Amino acid sequence: MKSKILIIAIIFTFLLPARAACQGMPVYDNTNFISLVKSLVESAKQTSQLIKSVKFLKDAKESIEKVSSVVQQLRAVQEIARNNQRLINVMQNDLQDILNSPYIKPEEVTRVAESFDAIVQNSLDTVDFMGEILSSDNLKMSDAERAEVLKQKEQESKQMVSNITTKTKRYRDIISFRKMQDKVNNRETNY
Repeated sequence: MKSKILIIAIIFTFLLPARAACQGMPVYDNTNFISLVKSLVESAKQTSQLIKSVKFLKDAKESIEKVSSVVQQLRAVQEIARNNQRLINVMQNDLQDILNSPYIKPEEVTRVAESFDAIVQNSLDTVDFMGEILSSDNLKMSDAERAEVLKQKEQESKQMVSNITTKTKRYRDIISFRKMQDKVNNRETNY
């Protein structure tokens, strides 16, 4: 067995290039090992910092998304409030003018008032629903779901304003037409 090992060692020695055969036993340098350990420790610290940074960025992103959602909710609520104010202004000014016009027939007054009343009642229902949506105790919704519902209500609110504007214009056109018709029918002729 010893002779086989010796033969393999001799063959190995002859097969290696001359430089490799002359190197001898490897020597470990402690300073290189210490540098390697220091480098690994420093790398671990950097990795730890990187992980903390990633977590911080994730938290920041979630916070930004929540704030964005809250801002969207706030904008939707503000727009709904503006639309309701427009409805109130129409009810206070335009509807009163329409109902007081001598060109609206008494039997039409109820129909006109009811058509406006339906829109205003829908508006009040929207305000009540918004109160429920915004109170986190009543409905268990995420901020994103809440923002989506408020956006839908904002669109409905815009539609209500459009409807009441159209109705107001239509009744003003009727009044204008009847006024012109009255002038034509009651004009004096000088034939």
